[in-house]
This record gives sequence, C-alpha cells and structure tokens, in this order.
Amino acid sequence: MATFSIRFLGCKVSHVDARALRERLLADGHTEADRGAEIAVVNTCCVTHEAVRKSRHAASRASRTHARVYVTGCGANLDADGFAGLPENVVVVARRSEETPEFVARDVGAIGCVHADARLDRIRAFVKVQDGCSFSCAFCVIPLVRGASRSRAAEAVLREVRKRVEQGHREVGLTGINLGCYRDREAGYGLARLVREVGATPGLARLRLSSIEVNHVSRELVQALRETSNVARHLHVPLQSGDDAVLRAMGRRYDSATFLRRIASLHDFNLTSDVIVGFPGEDEAAFRRTLATVAAAGITKVHVFPYSPRPGTATAAADTVPPAVKRDRSERLRELSRVSSLARWCEKVGREDVVLVDRPGRGYGDDYSPLLVERPIGKLVRVRGAAVTEEGILAA
Repeated sequence: MATFSIRFLGCKVSHVDARALRERLLADGHTEADRGAEIAVVNTCCVTHEAVRKSRHAASRASRTHARVYVTGCGANLDADGFAGLPENVVVVARRSEETPEFVARDVGAIGCVHADARLDRIRAFVKVQDGCSFSCAFCVIPLVRGASRSRAAEAVLREVRKRVEQGHREVGLTGINLGCYRDREAGYGLARLVREVGATPGLARLRLSSIEVNHVSRELVQALRETSNVARHLHVPLQSGDDAVLRAMGRRYDSATFLRRIASLHDFNLTSDVIVGFPGEDEAAFRRTLATVAAAGITKVHVFPYSPRPGTATAAADTVPPAVKRDRSERLRELSRVSSLARWCEKVGREDVVLVDRPGRGYGDDYSPLLVERPIGKLVRVRGAAVTEEGILAA
C-alpha cells in the first residue's frame, strides 16, 4: 500500500481528471494523506505561461516532500521540456486523460483491498461527458494537448450520475472541454437530451452545466434548461473579446452582435464569462468595446486572462500589447466585474434562495451567487438574502 496526495491546477475538467486518478488509486487500495504521502500527483494546466509556471513550481515543491511525483494533465502534454531539470523522482505523464489513471496506477502498483468510496467529497460532483476540441482558435493550445472532440456514451454518463447521487452528492455539474459538442449519435443524444435525462435522475437536487460556447446556446438547449426543473439558473459563456476585429483575429466563430443575440434568451440566468485582455492588435478602442459588450450582456463575474502566447498556436510569436497595458485593462475589467456582481447580489436581498453549503460559513445559491450562511456543510438550505458584502450575500 502507498500513501498519496493529489493536486490539480486549472479548470473543472482538470478537477475531474484529478478525481479520476484519486478514485483509481483508492480503488487499488492506496491511502490518501494530507501530509507525509509517499506519492504526489500534480495535474497541471497550460492555458497561460503563468499556469505552466505554477504547475512547474507545484511539481518542484512536491519533489522535495514525496518519494515520487507524477506530472499529469495539459501541461505535461503541451511540452514535457517545461518540466526539464526537475529531480529524477518526477515522472512526466504525457498521455490522454482517459489513459492517465491506468498508467499511474500501474506504475504505482495495486494491492488487494478496495476503498473506492473512502473520503469522497459528497457535496457536489462534476461528471465529464466530453473531452478535446476540434476547433482551432488562434490563441488556444487545448486541441494540441487534449486532442479532437470526443464524447462519452450517454449510458455511461447516466450511470455515473446515478452513482454520484447514491453516494450522497446533492449537486452534479456536467463538464467538458467543449461541452456543446457532446454527441452520442448511436444512442441519439445531444446535449439537450442529456440535460433532460440527467435532470430526471431520482434524488438529484441540482444540475449545473460548466462552460459552453455561445454558438451552442441553441433554442433546443435553452428549452431543455428551462423545462428541467432542477437545472441551476447559471451559465458560463466565454466571450473572449467584445471587439469584432479581435474576435476575427482570434478565430472565434461569432461577432459581438451574435453573442448578445444568443444570450438574450437567458436574460433571467446569471451569466459569467471569460475574457482575454491584451490580445495582439487590441487597442484602447477595442478594449472599450469589450467593456461595453460585457455590460450589455449583463455578465456578472468575468474571469480575466491577460493574453499569453502559447507554443504551437497561430499567435505563438505575437505579443504586441505591453504588460503594463494588460495589467491596467485587467484591473479595469475586474472592477467592472466586481461592480456587476455586487449589483446582482443587491437584487437578491429580501429574496429566498436555496443554498448548497460547501465550506464553513459559505455556499452557492441556485444562480451561483455566493451566500454567507452558517449551516452544516453538504446541506441544501432555504435562506433569505439580508445584506451584501464584498464576499457575498449575508443570509438570514
């Protein structure tokens, strides 16, 4: 038996991949340990240069406290040289996500005991239904490190959702690299039908979708979201830029007017988004158009990414906006996000919400607004918004 620890960096898909590694090692009879573990798994991210730097730092730090370190995930698949020079106890696993748990488990070695359900997080579960991307945005390295779009069989997804609910999870989030590309053609499933079928799982209190491209916000999907009673009223729709010239240079497949038109049907949902700041060629006027589009869309929380050239992409050699300008624009966009979030939270004062408490003194409402509430972790509780702070909505 070995003791192990797992850390992930990056998106919810990285979280799901790390969990798959964790559950495989538990199933093989190994034990998770917060401190003093023999083995560390670092599931890495490479979406920006900073993400790679943090991933390397995590692997380097783990190498000093663990006998063996496995570097997995997107960073490992982008360029193993990014982890060159680390100690010999660091193993870089450059494999597809579906293959990684088997490789690591085989290398660690199995024992006879089975503890697959030990120490499970029973609050919310993310279920990966799709991986990879077949589009080629000029800035994006994901198709290189994740491969082409591929989907799980609908029955496998539904079986996992049932398992998570039986384990005690109250909320399930469907996630993927390009979630709207989900297809099980043999069984006749697209994402809309999958939402309806997952939502019908007995005992499932709340269903969420992770990030979805605006071109996949179809009339059929919106109808499924509205007609599935336990779907949360929140959607994360990446914008990346609100300037049409920048969107064309990025290789995105919409303009700002299309973005606004497609999300109009979600006017009562809480919308969050991703924006890249300082993309090559973005001037002040282009950035101002991004600010205007974010405001017009009613987006609350914006995840701001200062542009970082990625190896192997169409814009790998381009980085024309000075770092100081990127920092300034990032701060301005984050301030708009902060003000927009506070405005939405203020609208919820005096209203009831159902909160899933996921940490001491805090949880998330149906629309993913943070509520400050003293209730047992893992409970779904009905509360009323009482006041607003910078950290969230005080609940009564």
